[in-house]
Amino acid sequence: MNELHFAYKLRQHLNRGLHELPAGTVGRLEAARQRALAQQKVAMHQSVLAGAASFVLQHLDNLRLKQVLLALLVVLGMASYTYWYADQSIAELEFIDSALLSDDLPIAAFTDKGFDAWLKSSASQ
Repeated sequence: MNELHFAYKLRQHLNRGLHELPAGTVGRLEAARQRALAQQKVAMHQSVLAGAASFVLQHLDNLRLKQVLLALLVVLGMASYTYWYADQSIAELEFIDSALLSDDLPIAAFTDKGFDAWLKSSASQ
């Protein structure tokens, strides 16, 4: 006998027995059911971030320490690379700006379309 068939037979037996119960017992069962439904937790809407945090907290138990450390290492590596790349870009712009400010170029040179290409090629040297 499989589980589904067993559950079906059990439900039939319980339903038949329900009609044989005294009226007072049925009333107490109904009152207990109503009290249980009144105390049931009501689903509340929450923000997306709160939902994400609860998801992480629920699944944190299943994570192993190695997985958490590896994820933190990847995040730390990406943050370090981003910081390094931004620092390099700032240093390049700083070099170009200091070269422009210390040079005696006429104003027309700054409006020339080929000037930007010349700056990039001279900065790479």
